[in-house]
Amino acid sequence: MLDTLPLLDKISFPAINRKTINLLQINLGYRCNQQCLHCHVNAGPNRSEEMSHEVLMQTLDFIKNNQIKIVDLTGGAPEMHPEFIELIEALHHMGVKVIDRCNLTILNESGYEHLAEKLAENKLEIVASMPCYLEENVNKQRGSGVFESSIKALKSLNQLGYGKEDSGLILNLVYNPQGATLSPEQVQLEKDYKIFLMEKFGISFNQLFTITNVPVKRFGSMLISKNEFEPYMALLQSAYQADNLEAVMCRYQLSIDWQGYIYDCDFNQMLELPLGLNGKKLHISDVRLDELDKREIVVAGHCYACTAGQGSSCGGALV
Repeated sequence: MLDTLPLLDKISFPAINRKTINLLQINLGYRCNQQCLHCHVNAGPNRSEEMSHEVLMQTLDFIKNNQIKIVDLTGGAPEMHPEFIELIEALHHMGVKVIDRCNLTILNESGYEHLAEKLAENKLEIVASMPCYLEENVNKQRGSGVFESSIKALKSLNQLGYGKEDSGLILNLVYNPQGATLSPEQVQLEKDYKIFLMEKFGISFNQLFTITNVPVKRFGSMLISKNEFEPYMALLQSAYQADNLEAVMCRYQLSIDWQGYIYDCDFNQMLELPLGLNGKKLHISDVRLDELDKREIVVAGHCYACTAGQGSSCGGALV
């Protein structure tokens, strides 16, 4: 796996500071039942990293002690963590809103047959990867058979009430570009998704998020191997919009890795650029949330992926 950090470190990005934190994103581990080309985590079936029970308990204490109201669970496939169900039940009992970054196909895997019902019972908001509404494009990016499995999972979620008006069960989809390009305009693309998926499959959902591919881990390595890294970075820099700096996700949320260390965002986590003092990594067991407000954010060239064009965050376009 080619390291993109030396290249990204050479690219300057404006200095920014954190505002008040309102969301905690937790990476439960890098194991996944898929191995997508655009994955910035380099997740896959052979990854073994996952959050221990001890760190999981420390994380729950951090959430409770700091009165965090929104938790965003990611991976890998976060649902593959052996204590995933216990975690979401505990968070639901605490009154915390939980977002599940779901790849959809995990809902059809052996041993996960009742997972969708558990998501609904605990009222998780699902943010599901669906990088296109066309079968050929999805399978090219995520693997053979993924589109069919994703449609099956979406139908199951709809049957439980997800994506239905007034159900209270939110189902959002995520679009990723097929390669080294920017996303199309989010509002119009959402309309296209909704029309196609309803007419073709009877599937409904709430919102579509367009997320720019970030040049780290598997996706960054692929760009380097194809001599596309520098042109892609030039594209991101040329599309930079200063107004997007106000709403980039790192200003309002923190990322926690599977070991409990704190980062400004999930991408910094993958680049091993920790939030810390004097180069020392900070652990959730050692800090309070208010100690992290207003702090300077660690930036590098990959940050242009969040400020290009409409902007990009875990919640889709910024404008």
